[in-house]
Amino acid sequence: MVHHWPVTVCKEVENDCRDPPDYWTIHGLWPDKAEECNGSWHFHLEEIKDLMPEMKMYWPDVIHPLNHSHFWKHEWEKHGTCAAQLDALNSQKKYFGGSLDLYRDLDLNSMLQKLGIKPSINYYQVSDIKDALAGIYGVIPKIQCLPPQQGEEVQTIGQIELCFTKELRLRNCTEPGESGGPGGPAPRGPRAGVSGGTGLEVCEDGPAFYPPPPGAVP
Repeated sequence: MVHHWPVTVCKEVENDCRDPPDYWTIHGLWPDKAEECNGSWHFHLEEIKDLMPEMKMYWPDVIHPLNHSHFWKHEWEKHGTCAAQLDALNSQKKYFGGSLDLYRDLDLNSMLQKLGIKPSINYYQVSDIKDALAGIYGVIPKIQCLPPQQGEEVQTIGQIELCFTKELRLRNCTEPGESGGPGGPAPRGPRAGVSGGTGLEVCEDGPAFYPPPPGAVP
């Protein structure tokens, strides 16, 4: 399960993004491997109409807020059609609904707040965030950052991944096995194949910037 930080999404694609959400949103539920995808299984918005309020809230297209369905179509056709080999995710409604359930169960936003990890002009140590989340979830997450751009001192936190087995039980993201388990290793960048950008990488150990939303008081 891949969460991304909307402020960093906007920065990566060099898009001003009017009023990005000030909470972590879903990027996607990504299987480790994609050999089993069904390229002819096209996205139909009608199939998830019942989920629309939650989709717009928790799985928005940060870059194109007036046309969320393009982003959802991409996630379904690139990742959902692969995840659908699991019975629990074998339809568009199950894939998107199941992802929303995992997002709610993980409750990453509340956990970060509880840990005192909030957007700030002060830097965090990546290892401190990883260790704190591991203490909450009992597994090691993967944290991805934008490398420092010209004139910047440190990397910028962009994504947090929590990984699952095929049975949708949490596992360490550092384990190479369990191919096909949703939420494992994934393409870099907030819109692999959809938008440009410099590309996220697994964060280096050391300091990182967790950027406040525009106009926020850190």
